Amino acid sequence: MLKGKTVLIGVAGGIAAYKTAGLVSMLVKQGACVHVIMTEHAVNFINPITFETLSGNKCIVDTFDRNFQHKVEHVSLGKQADVLMIAPATANVIGKLANGIADDMLTTTFLACRCPVLLAPAMNTAMYQNPIVQDNMEKLKGYGCRVIEAASGYLACGDTGSGKMPEPDVLYQYIEKEIAFEKDMKGKRVMVTAGPTEEALDPVRYITNHSSGKMGYALARAAMLRGADVTLVSGPVSLKPPMDVKMISVVSAADMFRAVTEHFEEQDIVIKAAAVADYRPVSVNREKVKKKEEQFSLPMERTRDILQYLSEHKRKGQFLCGFSMETEHMISNSREKLVKKHLDMIVANNLKEAGAGFQADTNVVTLITQEEEINLGLMSKDEVAHSILDKILSNL
Repeated sequence: MLKGKTVLIGVAGGIAAYKTAGLVSMLVKQGACVHVIMTEHAVNFINPITFETLSGNKCIVDTFDRNFQHKVEHVSLGKQADVLMIAPATANVIGKLANGIADDMLTTTFLACRCPVLLAPAMNTAMYQNPIVQDNMEKLKGYGCRVIEAASGYLACGDTGSGKMPEPDVLYQYIEKEIAFEKDMKGKRVMVTAGPTEEALDPVRYITNHSSGKMGYALARAAMLRGADVTLVSGPVSLKPPMDVKMISVVSAADMFRAVTEHFEEQDIVIKAAAVADYRPVSVNREKVKKKEEQFSLPMERTRDILQYLSEHKRKGQFLCGFSMETEHMISNSREKLVKKHLDMIVANNLKEAGAGFQADTNVVTLITQEEEINLGLMSKDEVAHSILDKILSNL
């Protein structure tokens, strides 16, 4: 995913420096070219050989090291880098950066960089909350740096509180968002629905479906990585929400309908990937149902069709995409739904096909518009998500 990208990692002198080795390993596994610069204090916490072994590149510590090719190293690295992350960023380094002090290889390289800069503060809680440190971080934000909020928890000094450096997988996500994809959806507002809904039968039991939410979450994450302003309306799932996404959690189909319609007007693209569960059969004993619904305060009316409502209230310029999950006559049934609900596109898959379905990490889908049908074949759900977004953008 990061093949061809150059990531510059700065390591300052804090106990959290050991975590940065895990981050470097993740980046290399994803194809990134990683260079590491350490402060002299940082080598007291982790040996440069660790980073050299993981990255395959010389770890730079000494500003005046003569063992280099004929180039000004800090300027050269600053030009190469697609992103610079300093992790851990200590109070000392943050203070230097905020005030333009360049007295070592890391701080001079920071000043020479023209790429995005990410800072992951790590320090004692009292230091992190100190007004001077907070002011310095705000100052760096004003200069365009992204300061990652410190995590809370048990610290190496024995205190419990804020100031802990986030885990390597979290830091990786910030780097990924910054450089993994072109920001071709910047300025676009995207709403995605995901997961199942749960409909109460009585105070104890409910009915739902097998939706895992994986496809919807992949779509929300893909749109976020491409620069969109994303709202994710999710039923009950066990997935971790993507970073930098506005999350709206719902339970019932009625909850989802309210959440979607409340935020629909402001969206440019709406993708309904949720599998809504409606427990009421078409033919029922109305008197019996009425008594049950009155007894347990259940709604009398069947849940309104979200896609139908959206198509009837869609403003000019909005793009509406639905999903169709079939077990037979996939294309014809999906195309009928496309026409009936006035959709711009529908994503169809057959739940009986190998590699497709709710719980899998892969999917096999066909993108259907008024003009064409595109069979994507077996892909990961992340790949499917980007293919769907590519097609949407080509039709805007």
